[in-house]
Amino acid sequence: MTNKFKEKFVGMPIEKHETAAWANIEKTKPVSKVTEPSEVQAANAKEYVDSNQK
Repeated sequence: MTNKFKEKFVGMPIEKHETAAWANIEKTKPVSKVTEPSEVQAANAKEYVDSNQK
């Protein structure tokens, strides 16, 4: 028994990452390789989270 719905939609992304704070990487920390967004992107992400609180 196969799940045709799952097979059809397994490749579809769940979230849109174009608007994520890490999408526009400003710099990377040297040792940990952690990316840091620009100040503008961090502010946009905070504004989005604050406006969508439950």
